[in-house]
Amino acid sequence: MKKVVIIGAGPAGLTAGLELLRRSKDYEVTILEESDAIGGISRTVKHNGNRMDIGGHRFFTKIGRVNEFWTGLMPLLGASSFDDRVLKRTSKTFAGGPDPEKEDDVMLVRRRVSRIYYKKKFFDYPVSLKLDTIKNMGFLTTVSAGFSYLYAMIFKRPEDNLENFYVNRFGKKLYQMFFEGYTKKLWGRHPSQISADWGAQRVKGLSIMAVLKDMLSKLLHIDVKKETSLIDEFWYPKFGPGQLWECAAKEFESLGGKLIMNTKAVEIKNTGNYIKSVKCEGKDGISEYEADIFISSMPLKDLVVGMENVPENIDYIARNLPYRDFVTVGLKVKKLNLKNETDIKTLGNIVPDCWIYVQDTFVRLGRIQIFNNWSPYMVENPEEYVFLGLEYFCDEKSKFFNAPYEKHVEFATKELIKMGIIESADDVVDSHRECVKKAYPAYFDTYNEIDKLIEYLDTFDNLYCVGRNGQHRYNNMDHSMMTSFLTVDNILNNRTDKSNIWNVNTESEYHEEKCE
Repeated sequence: MKKVVIIGAGPAGLTAGLELLRRSKDYEVTILEESDAIGGISRTVKHNGNRMDIGGHRFFTKIGRVNEFWTGLMPLLGASSFDDRVLKRTSKTFAGGPDPEKEDDVMLVRRRVSRIYYKKKFFDYPVSLKLDTIKNMGFLTTVSAGFSYLYAMIFKRPEDNLENFYVNRFGKKLYQMFFEGYTKKLWGRHPSQISADWGAQRVKGLSIMAVLKDMLSKLLHIDVKKETSLIDEFWYPKFGPGQLWECAAKEFESLGGKLIMNTKAVEIKNTGNYIKSVKCEGKDGISEYEADIFISSMPLKDLVVGMENVPENIDYIARNLPYRDFVTVGLKVKKLNLKNETDIKTLGNIVPDCWIYVQDTFVRLGRIQIFNNWSPYMVENPEEYVFLGLEYFCDEKSKFFNAPYEKHVEFATKELIKMGIIESADDVVDSHRECVKKAYPAYFDTYNEIDKLIEYLDTFDNLYCVGRNGQHRYNNMDHSMMTSFLTVDNILNNRTDKSNIWNVNTESEYHEEKCE
């Protein structure tokens, strides 16, 4: 019986552990999790009968293997969800599926609405060329944006940074309106200082041309391949993404897997090209776990810094890999001071958005989640209250990240009032706060030398790096899972070449583009 140690109980770690035990009885698998929660950044936080999705997670993928994994844990609904029933909305259901009003382990089908909030007006995300968009921008701005785009089409910039990547696809005017400010909030750097790899990974085929093609196909009723950002629905667990990973953890343990919480990997002991053990700190002190195979979803930076006899240049690259951290402030409010001008019915007639991108630079706020619209079961009494998640991007050593809970709540409340989203602090009836470290692997500083780091790590035959942080790549959940599927494939087939794992999410198409 071979021993396998997996570091991290997020999507990548749990997928690897569960997949390995499902497919073979020849392995003894242990997952070590630093925190007391399952799911990593895909966890769901419970607070006073309400739930917060840390980051916002659409369950949508073009990878059939991932879809099967999801629905194997939580089947698609067989009857309408609470809000669809109350509002008498037409909804998609699946024969034989569970009723979400009677059962909990069920995947809902949700409408995808994400918009940009800029100068107290809503714009489609991605930017569309609807009449409402032109009206909100104004005639002169629209004309300016059009000429700016034409200029960008003729005079292409070298795509050696993120700014040039965006300008080539949207023109300078739209870039300045809808990308520049938000990107600076997200990363704390100007887009000209960030690698174009970020855009290639998150945007890919999306552009004004893609928007025009989509709009024309709808007008002429032509069936063409869509970019996923233009597709209008996704799956979502009844109680948020963490629910699915809790189900995965339960099955993992039922198959004999060991899940050890509150255990932080701090030192990796290695000899030559072989990892011997991982040393951990936990509530009960120091512990050490030996294994034949190690699968790591911990931050690449921490993994390498914790290893022995690392070459100086590799150590330097690892230590200077950048991350972005964030603070999410949950506010339960009586009402929103935003008018629902869409044709989508909602409980309380609130705006239908799952999340709202805040482009205005006069506030620090980057994005707002409306948990009612992710799932009505995320909110206690969703017909009377709205539960919001306000996301602030920062660095873990910053004054903002380390501010007291009360300061974060006060700051977030004032920004909502300043933006006109709520009228006063009296509208807030409850609050919660979550601080998340190393949420987003960043694409600057020593990132441009990451290939040297990967080459070094691949010399360790029994080490596999998976997931977003494990690969220092801004993967979505499905691609994080795919790195684990391929890792298990390689282990079971005795394949030593790991290039297939590192090549996940490097295809030219947009990362969530649906395959028909």
